[in-house]
Amino acid sequence: MVTPSRLRLARERRGLTLTGLAGMSGIGAQRLSQYENARAVPDEDALRALAAALSFPVSFLTGDEVEEIPAEAVAFRALSSTSLRKQRAVRSQAALAVELNTWLTERLTLPEPDVPTHGYPEPETAAELVRGRWGLGQAPAPNTVHLLESRGVRVFSLDSEHQEVDAFSLWRDGVPYVFLNTAKSGERGRFDAAHELGHLVMHGHDRALNTPEAEREANRFASALLMPRADVLARMPSGAQVDQILSARPIWRVSAMALAHRLHDLALLTDDQYRAVCRRLAELGYRSAEPGGIPRETSQVLPKVLSALRAQGLPPARLASALHIPLTELNTLVFGLALTPHPGGGRSRASGRPALRVLPSPAD
Repeated sequence: MVTPSRLRLARERRGLTLTGLAGMSGIGAQRLSQYENARAVPDEDALRALAAALSFPVSFLTGDEVEEIPAEAVAFRALSSTSLRKQRAVRSQAALAVELNTWLTERLTLPEPDVPTHGYPEPETAAELVRGRWGLGQAPAPNTVHLLESRGVRVFSLDSEHQEVDAFSLWRDGVPYVFLNTAKSGERGRFDAAHELGHLVMHGHDRALNTPEAEREANRFASALLMPRADVLARMPSGAQVDQILSARPIWRVSAMALAHRLHDLALLTDDQYRAVCRRLAELGYRSAEPGGIPRETSQVLPKVLSALRAQGLPPARLASALHIPLTELNTLVFGLALTPHPGGGRSRASGRPALRVLPSPAD
């Protein structure tokens, strides 16, 4: 028997309207609406037609009820330009990630969440307190994905179809999640990860996420986390020139524009100097890209997860089967690691509940 919430999730994950699914499955839109609202039950032929149209196994559509991710739980940076259909597709992917995390935490010991949510008064202070709690001092931030994962944040990748969505975050059952667009530059990815951490820390469970103020606060938090005030003031001169900014980018592994913005925030660039620097950086191609940038940061927890499961005789294809999702769907969540060749496919006799312990390295 079809599970209404799963049918709706699968449809929204594919970005389909009821009319669109009707055209692909040969089942009328009104009938589909009845299925999704538990007013009718599809027969076996209809169920197979739906599974084929949605590219999900029948077992996914007949599984236990799944809880959707509410719209108010997710912050979309460009909310006005992100269609409702796209927002639903992304939230459906997040629901699958929550299911994956639930499955994993029943079998593996993952890092415990350690993300403070105390309603700090302003972003700079919030970033300083997080740095102090996590032992970062005033040094440049290490690999941001590794850092978040080591503190229990579940970091997943976004489907490549969602290019207009930079990143988003949410809390679910006391667990923090961050979703990152892997098509962005390495510098942009670091800022996105820090920005989403800002939402988790400052806006937590009880403040509106989808507001211009929340976005500005998260940007300021990310800037302060990645480029701590004392370190920037110690290294950068007042009135820095473009060549000095470009030379300093590797210190904090941020974009040239982000560093210029931070210098302006710290009064190391006047308004006129800041505008002139930004104009010159744009002329050099640094507004929409990051020439000569750093490699994209990726997960260190997920490779360990997949390796531990392989050791228990559960390669990615079997993991996807256990979750009742296509392997390609799993792959979109785990930074493309599910389809990465892995030497040795033999079944191991490993047993027990492996513990994955991940610590950030200052050298990352």
